[in-house]
Amino acid sequence: MEKIIAGIPVQVNEEGYLTDFSQWNQAVGTELAQEASIAMTPRHWEVIAYLQKEFKNDVPLSIRKIGKSGVVDIKEFYQLFPMAPLKTASKIAGIPKPVSCI
Repeated sequence: MEKIIAGIPVQVNEEGYLTDFSQWNQAVGTELAQEASIAMTPRHWEVIAYLQKEFKNDVPLSIRKIGKSGVVDIKEFYQLFPMAPLKTASKIAGIPKPVSCI
C-alpha cells in the first residue's frame, strides 16, 4: 500500500515497513523516527547506516549480531531505540523487519 512519508509516496507493508528500499532517504527515515518518538542524533544515523549496509550485503540481522558488530553494544542499542530496538531501527532504516523479530 502507499503512504506519504516526508511528502514522498512510498510503498509500505501492513506493518509500515518500506517494501522498496530505493524509496528511502534521510527525510523518510527522520519522519519514521518521529512516528516512533525518536529524535535522531548522529549516533542514531551511524547505527542506521550499519543496518542498511548489512541489509545490502544480505546479512541477516539480530540483536546479538548488532551487539557484536563493534558499531554499537546491546545496551546502547536499547538506549537509542528503547521500544523494540531492532524492529524500530529497521523500520527507520527503510529495510524489512528482520526475520528474528516477531
